[in-house]
Amino acid sequence: MKIGLVLEGGGMRGIYTIGVLDCLMDENFHADYVIGVSAGACNGSSYVSGQKGRAFRTNTEYITDSRYLGMKNYLTTKSLFGMDFLFDEIPNKLIPFDYDAFYKSPCEFVMGVTDVITGRAKYFDKSHVEPKNTVLRASSSLPVFAPIVEYQGGKYLDGGVADSIPVKKALEDGCDKVIVVLTRERGFVKKPEKFRSVYKRMYKKYPKMIDALDHRHHQYNESLAFIDQLEKDGKAVVIAPDAPLAVGRFEKNPDQLKAVWKIGYDDMKKKMRKVLKLLEKSTAEEA
Repeated sequence: MKIGLVLEGGGMRGIYTIGVLDCLMDENFHADYVIGVSAGACNGSSYVSGQKGRAFRTNTEYITDSRYLGMKNYLTTKSLFGMDFLFDEIPNKLIPFDYDAFYKSPCEFVMGVTDVITGRAKYFDKSHVEPKNTVLRASSSLPVFAPIVEYQGGKYLDGGVADSIPVKKALEDGCDKVIVVLTRERGFVKKPEKFRSVYKRMYKKYPKMIDALDHRHHQYNESLAFIDQLEKDGKAVVIAPDAPLAVGRFEKNPDQLKAVWKIGYDDMKKKMRKVLKLLEKSTAEEA
């Protein structure tokens, strides 16, 4: 039996996911497979390396640092988030990422990005996590708010555009059951993207990317419907807020972020029994 963790993005709403993952580590729960996009991929990497608290520190201790998030970054690098600070300075100097433990972990790790040329999702495994963290940068590069990232001849942006909740990829990769972590409340329905006039002009050389952004809400809502059915079929446990989180994609208030981390931690704690029952049922089916 192969158990997967599927992690949605959502910018700073990802602090909810960090709470969930920290709880799983406290419960000594080890998934066989982790897939994430954007903030979900970033936070999932610390779960695979076994570094409880690392993602929490990254998102709360440095959020007020102008190098982390702000217009100054956008004016100098065309990205609201300070990519060099987030993907080089922090993991390689300030709060070191344990690359050795990450690579040695038996847990599979997959990052989703959106191919700007094709408008489709593309996935990279853990061998593509390296000190420059280029793929994680690409997965976290929000359209309009960050420049296109080039890697191995391809051009990529936010993985959440083409495959916001990559649960089907997890099943394709052999997962029998999945734990899906959402950063939007249950019942949420995604609407069409804002800033269409901006991204249509910005990506005029990439019509497939424009099309992906235009249809993102359809893809997202279809994924939610698919996940709901998996849950009904006993193949998934969904961890999601009961109400809209009191933080936005660009939240900079440490106290608000810490409060949302606690919600994620407590929600996972409440669902642990359901997760264990899912595992018990799977074990019985195999026997």
